[in-house]
Amino acid sequence: MKISHIIGIIIIAVAIGVIASTAGDASVYTTFTKAEQMKKEGDDKMIHVVGKVQKDAQGRITDMLYNPAIDPNHFEFTLIDNENRAQKVVFNSPKPQDFERSEQIVIIGAMQGDHFQCNKILLKCPSKYQDGKLETTEHEAKTAQL
Repeated sequence: MKISHIIGIIIIAVAIGVIASTAGDASVYTTFTKAEQMKKEGDDKMIHVVGKVQKDAQGRITDMLYNPAIDPNHFEFTLIDNENRAQKVVFNSPKPQDFERSEQIVIIGAMQGDHFQCNKILLKCPSKYQDGKLETTEHEAKTAQL
């Protein structure tokens, strides 16, 4: 066997190992009910929950708390998942721009007590350039520096 074949096999083996190790850390799309069940079972995996913000009859967002004068890194809102379960969500970063315009939201995090602690928010907003298309923006919570 040639050296180039051996090096190729080693590279392929390393690539397979990297893919296998990251597959175990991949997060899962789920609902708040499943997230709560996972937390009770001691599973602390990061999960994705897809939903829409809770709005009143006039289309205004309800149950949203953000006061940058008091704490600019604390944002709370209520999200309704695909099973129509409403859940309080806490995001420890400023409120994402265009949050009110979003049609669908994907939050990434885990359940903590009575709320879902969100580490990342993906907003799907109507594109201002093309009718009928959704534009996705990603917002990540800042982590504390020690």
